Amino acid sequence: MQKQSDKPSRKGRRLALALTVAAISLGIYAIWHTETAPRTDDAYIYADTINVAPEVSGRIVDLAVRDNQHVKKGDLLFRLDTRPFQATLDKANAGLNALNHEIELTQRSVNAQKLGADAASANVERARAALEQSADTLDRMAPLLGKQYVSAEQVDQAKTARRSAQAALNTAQLEAQRASAGVSGVDALVAKRDVLKAEIELARLNLEYATVRAPFDGVVIDLKTSTGQFAAAGHPVFTLANTSRWYVVANFRETELSSIRQDEKVDAYILADSSHHFSGKVESIGYGVFPDDGGSDAGGLPHVPRSINWVRVAQRFPVRIAIDQPDSSLFRIGASAVAILKP
Repeated sequence: MQKQSDKPSRKGRRLALALTVAAISLGIYAIWHTETAPRTDDAYIYADTINVAPEVSGRIVDLAVRDNQHVKKGDLLFRLDTRPFQATLDKANAGLNALNHEIELTQRSVNAQKLGADAASANVERARAALEQSADTLDRMAPLLGKQYVSAEQVDQAKTARRSAQAALNTAQLEAQRASAGVSGVDALVAKRDVLKAEIELARLNLEYATVRAPFDGVVIDLKTSTGQFAAAGHPVFTLANTSRWYVVANFRETELSSIRQDEKVDAYILADSSHHFSGKVESIGYGVFPDDGGSDAGGLPHVPRSINWVRVAQRFPVRIAIDQPDSSLFRIGASAVAILKP
């Protein structure tokens, strides 16, 4: 009887030993798998977004989208009233045309002034030639006075003629200087034309800004306005999410970050449909989060509040994962997801 009772006992010990070994092996495998292939369900779907805001102020006259609508790159989002911008452009063009006519008329006046200056210069040359001629005449007659070939009166007349020629030359030179000084020019008007051209380009640019188009494929989010609303420059009208690229932002424990590498393959799925798995790769690993417990500076010293909690919860850091082939019908910003790093 003793031998028969020992057999079940030995079988039970063997079974217990086998179960213990299996449990230890399973625990070791679980620890190894956790270390080599971390996973987290603290993750969500993310896409890059922009605040769609006009670069000029105006009233919306054409709102071409609705909330949660998908749009393609280049599609019209909304249009502001273009009449003020068109009027500014027309005014600048009219100012440029008027200035061009003014430059043309001024140039004619300048040309006439230049002709007058040239004529004054010619008078100077003529007066200088008359002075040289009268001086030569006096030089020839002066020696003949002693020989009585000419009279003293003739010599006096020659002297008077030379003085008159000198005075005429001085007058002609002053007239030439005044004529040259009176020649204005169109440089200032030409510079003003450059300013008007710049204003025209700015007005044309503002007119283009009145029409807002989608900069990429995306979906309209949080649209809470309608036609007739006044849109201020720089103030968002709605949000546009970029649906050309989707990400999973997975928050991993700080103790797991050493097992995560750049470009590491990742398997991910969303809770809305866990049957569809998506592949991706680690794009970046977070380097900072706001500490909930202490960490703020007080007087230049770190402030760490006292706590009676003996359980230290590991901090989580966001890991950005780029999805290779996302399903736009399933992916929504903020949707819950699970990320599993492939060993």
